[in-house]
Amino acid sequence: MYTITMNFIKKNLLVLSLMLFMLVIPLVFVNANAEDCENGKLCNPLQTDTITDFLKNLLEGVIRIGIPIIALAIIYSGFLFVFARGNPSKIEEAKNAILYTLLGSALLLGSWALAQLISNTVLKL
Repeated sequence: MYTITMNFIKKNLLVLSLMLFMLVIPLVFVNANAEDCENGKLCNPLQTDTITDFLKNLLEGVIRIGIPIIALAIIYSGFLFVFARGNPSKIEEAKNAILYTLLGSALLLGSWALAQLISNTVLKL
């Protein structure tokens, strides 16, 4: 049962992650206070006036979603190590999984840090 589930997840990981982002990303930008949009007035649902604010909100949304995914990927890599049971090929697979997870997390957090650095530099000008 476990291998069938893991094979399904491995084969459909891209589709599952795209579905997750398509469902969750719009929820990041939804404004709970609809008081400004009464009487048929058209309002900006993103609550941003500039491109930099939009990019900041988008990056914060990706970070909010990415951090739990990174945690789950690290846990999954740990399970791969446990279930390898000394098998060299499975241990290599587990090492690759943890390596790619850590590289992805470094890329995600590095992009956030770079965006903060650029934003603070531009605002000081």
